[in-house]
Amino acid sequence: MQEDISEVLLDSESIARRVEEIASELGRRLAPLAERDEPVVLVPVLTGSLVFTADLIRHLPQKMRLDVVTVSSYSGATTESRGATIRGAVPEDMAGRHVVLVDDIFDTGNTLSLLNRLVKERGAASVTICVLLAKPSRYEVDLRPDLIGFEIPDAFVVGYGLDYDGLYRNLPFIGILKPEAVK
Repeated sequence: MQEDISEVLLDSESIARRVEEIASELGRRLAPLAERDEPVVLVPVLTGSLVFTADLIRHLPQKMRLDVVTVSSYSGATTESRGATIRGAVPEDMAGRHVVLVDDIFDTGNTLSLLNRLVKERGAASVTICVLLAKPSRYEVDLRPDLIGFEIPDAFVVGYGLDYDGLYRNLPFIGILKPEAVK
């Protein structure tokens, strides 16, 4: 599996350090809510953000709910986004809640723009967007994440939850997939 990687972009130690820093910053932002006992809901975008979310929440001291949503933008054996398609229910009970949308990568921004709009329509008191990776050269929307782990070049990356055709999610690092590994 590692033979399919042309370059390790982010090693596991760098990712772990940055996830802890993001959690610390997010914890500071959420602290006033915790002091007022206001509800916080983390909404991970599955399946790509699963590993990131699991590591992130281990560092957050706040009480929180997790309400996952499944969105597909790279279906099957493709490296090009085909637009965001919601595959599971967007949580309904958002009225008055402070929501943190957690995703693996902010590529075009279409997925998180759609979810941000839907969560706000459901009455969220606030929405914070937290992503592990961002590709600024690919942005297609005005929305920007509040917290970004790493800005990366426009390359197709896998590992640490990110996949190609359902594979490579279990790599402990984030790497660039070799062109010959793409079918």
